[in-house]
Amino acid sequence: MGIKKHLHNSIVAALFVGVGFSTPIAAQTGADSDRLDQLFEQLLEAEPGESDRIEGQIITEWSKSGSAAMDLLYRRGDEALVDGTPEIAVEHFTALVDHAPDFAEGYNGRATAYYQMGLIGPAIDDLRQVLVLEPRHFGAMTGVAVVLEEIGRLEDALEVWHKVAEFVPNDPEVVAMIERLQVQLRGEAL
Repeated sequence: MGIKKHLHNSIVAALFVGVGFSTPIAAQTGADSDRLDQLFEQLLEAEPGESDRIEGQIITEWSKSGSAAMDLLYRRGDEALVDGTPEIAVEHFTALVDHAPDFAEGYNGRATAYYQMGLIGPAIDDLRQVLVLEPRHFGAMTGVAVVLEEIGRLEDALEVWHKVAEFVPNDPEVVAMIERLQVQLRGEAL
């Protein structure tokens, strides 16, 4: 096993030990939490066509920091990602997490930027922090599943996709990913 793959395996193992996808460690409080709880309940009962809309509403709620200055840093980081300049995005998201360490989307945005730069270790570390702050963050879980698959940990990736499906059971893309990995794993077992 190469050193790079060993490093990735160690990072992923630390992620599972540090987060453990089963119990919430921290969550938003107050009205934001109530609104998110309602949206997650709606998502569980949503028809496939409604799922995208409700997921979008959840993502919108997650992107609200409660501070105009922090929201500006978030938007600038997001714009840098869209513009294809992840290095600049990292700067904005790092400033955001420095000033608002309990705002999960700062870490999520920075994880995306790190991933685009090929920095898998820092990306996984930020995804872990997202899941510590918001254990239902299906976007961060998706990122973890993608990384796990890329490094050849297909069974672990499938496990994470199943966890994503607990929150977004009617998302056709999630269902397709689970089915694809199940077929791939059955093929490897032959």
